[in-house]
Amino acid sequence: MYHRRKFLHSIAGASSLFAMPSLRLRSQPTPRWHGTPRIRFSVIHINHSHIYGMANAVLRGGGELVSVHAQEPDLRAAFLKAFPQAKVANDSREILEDPTIQLVLSSGIPVGRAPLGIEVMRHGKDYLVDKPGITTLQQLALVRKVQRETKRFFTIMYSERFENKATIHASELVRDGAIGKVVQTIGLGPHRINPSSRPDWFFDKQQYGGILTDIGSHQFDQFLHFTHSTQAEIVASQTGNLHHPQYPSFEDFGDVMLKGNGGTGYIRVDWFTPDGLKTWGDGRLTILGTEGFIEVRKNIDIARDPSGNHLYLSNGKETIHMDCKDVPLTFGQRYVDDILNRTETAMGQEHCLLATELALKAQRQARVL
Repeated sequence: MYHRRKFLHSIAGASSLFAMPSLRLRSQPTPRWHGTPRIRFSVIHINHSHIYGMANAVLRGGGELVSVHAQEPDLRAAFLKAFPQAKVANDSREILEDPTIQLVLSSGIPVGRAPLGIEVMRHGKDYLVDKPGITTLQQLALVRKVQRETKRFFTIMYSERFENKATIHASELVRDGAIGKVVQTIGLGPHRINPSSRPDWFFDKQQYGGILTDIGSHQFDQFLHFTHSTQAEIVASQTGNLHHPQYPSFEDFGDVMLKGNGGTGYIRVDWFTPDGLKTWGDGRLTILGTEGFIEVRKNIDIARDPSGNHLYLSNGKETIHMDCKDVPLTFGQRYVDDILNRTETAMGQEHCLLATELALKAQRQARVL
């Protein structure tokens, strides 16, 4: 079901030595496509660094990066340094009207991501976008309409699940019944604000959609995924600007209670990561099951190990720690397969949009702190 090796650990100051179970997974390198590229893709707008992980995921899956269009010279230059194979497109129409391009990636300013995706789909291409891919319920309604009409994929890259190795392994453990039936998830998404490095749109709620729409979207995706919920509603939500009055249109805290037809959930996101922490955020996910629980410490095991990808499992048989650094990242391979085969193995289209719908509804009805 799951592989492990147990090691003896001594605890300083303890009266005796005892066996503390630990785990190291078998090394499984992330698959990378070799040979003739399977699809051709391009990038339009690169206003967030998540575009680098998105592009690398598609490259690993067999994509060929053809071109990039970005209005900002500095952002374009940095992207070309990382991906020198990409040619510069002076206008987005060069990409949209190229019949050999099958997929467009984007991490533009959030308010413009859905309109671009609608244009991409209407040009017969699939679309992979950074979160938040949609910032209003009106945008969502139009995305759904055009997606149904065109049959193209509108995919939001929920990287906290697809690009975190411990979270990927948590999916495998839950699938294999390691903690029984999931009854609740708790998702914590703290971030460091770094205000001097942020563009003006970052602090404008009309541009980024609000804290639950933005960084909260990861947590809604994980809630639906681990509880297998296909329907859900917001029980309560609240947001506020608790410590940054110099940015009156900014939100630095938000939390949500929700329930679905597969379980319940709690979400908390914030911009309060202290400078003393050696990562941008101590992201955590707790998955409660009928026969045990899993805790994922995504980026750091605070005050113990500065590396990420830690997973703790406790059930009726054992309590163990798993170092998940060798778990393969498979999203890119599966996503390219889906583009070629018109399947939905990487993520279902309705799941993708339902996660965003929940984030948008929680944002709209949030009580202001």
